[in-house]
Amino acid sequence: MRIISYNLNGIRAALNKGFLDWLKTDPADIICIQETKAQKENVTHQQFNDIGYHDYWYSAQKKGYSGVAVLTRIKPDNVVYGTGHQMSDDEGRVLQLDFGPVRLINAYFPSGTSGDLRQTFKYEWLDEFFVYLNNLKKKYPKLILCGDYNIAHKEIDIHDPKGNKNSSGFLPDERAWMDKFYSNGWIDTFRHFHPEPHRYSWWSQRFPSVRLQNKGWRIDYINATDPLKTNLKSAEIYPDVKHSDHCPVFLELSI
Repeated sequence: MRIISYNLNGIRAALNKGFLDWLKTDPADIICIQETKAQKENVTHQQFNDIGYHDYWYSAQKKGYSGVAVLTRIKPDNVVYGTGHQMSDDEGRVLQLDFGPVRLINAYFPSGTSGDLRQTFKYEWLDEFFVYLNNLKKKYPKLILCGDYNIAHKEIDIHDPKGNKNSSGFLPDERAWMDKFYSNGWIDTFRHFHPEPHRYSWWSQRFPSVRLQNKGWRIDYINATDPLKTNLKSAEIYPDVKHSDHCPVFLELSI
């Protein structure tokens, strides 16, 4: 099973930049998309079906905002929309699919960059989601959680840790949440295979040169629970794929 997680920063904009042509190269069996910024009916989604993907969408109530989707060549056994947490579900942040014994969760974590109100919401969301995941693991021990976490975990995951120590996405409490998350039975699948520095998945659009200079953050992850450790085969980040300010992250595992 080959999985890609990709924040498209607007699926319609990505389609205008060649996203469909890239899909035709068969980059993965399952493509988890965050920040669709669209309702399903706003996109000619038949074009995904025509090239062999089933498509599932969970959009925000607010049009043009947030939203997640999954394109998959493997038909899921079951699809779960949201988590039952209204503030999260109203923003279309979590979509879950079952493939045999594995539950795949596609999540778009909140950003706190717009100010204190959203940073507070982010902390509330993280706390609620942590409890939700813990409960879910009791029923589904084999979990994969992919998405834009909007957190760079360690200094190796950000180009300028000192300069960003007060930036949302690299705050001590956010990083502590990641520590708690990984110490609670989760594997950073990219770091499982790649201990090297300077591997990022997002670059600021405010300064176009930063992507050329690779001054980025690693905030996109595909993480798996410990029972899947022996199933992990390879992981990668694809910075040369450019339909967004993010790039795809990849995991291959045997099921």
